[in-house]
Amino acid sequence: MDEQMLEVIPVETAAQAVKLTADLNPNSISPLQTAYGVLFGAVLVILAVFLLCCLIRAIRGPRIADRVIAINMMGTLIVVMICALSFIMDEGYLVDVAMIYTMLSFLAVVLLTKIYMGAHREKMRNKQKEENADA
Repeated sequence: MDEQMLEVIPVETAAQAVKLTADLNPNSISPLQTAYGVLFGAVLVILAVFLLCCLIRAIRGPRIADRVIAINMMGTLIVVMICALSFIMDEGYLVDVAMIYTMLSFLAVVLLTKIYMGAHREKMRNKQKEENADA
C-alpha cells in the first residue's frame, strides 16, 4: 500500500487555495470553488445594481452636486468591481488597472467640481450685477 505524505503548501491568496483544491481533484468542482463563485457572482450583481442607481442619480439630478457625487460613487463602484474581478480571475495586473482608474476618476471629479464652481461664481456675479442695477 503506497502511503502519500501530505505536503504543506504555502498559499498566499484564497484564489490560489481554490486552484490547489481543484488541482487535487481535477474532475470535480470543490464546494469551496462553488461557494466563491456564488459569492463573487452575487457581489458583482449587487454592485451592478448600485452602479445603475448611481447612473440614474447622475442623469436625474436634481442638483449639480448630486450629479458630481453620483459620478464619484460610480467611479468607486467600478474600482471595487475591477478588484473583485481581479480576485476571481487571479490576475494581479487588474489591481494596477484599478489604481489607474481611481486616479482618473479622482481627476474627473476634481475637474467637474472646478467647472461647477466656476459656473456658480458666474451665476452669483450676474445676480449681484442685476441687484446693483435695480438699486
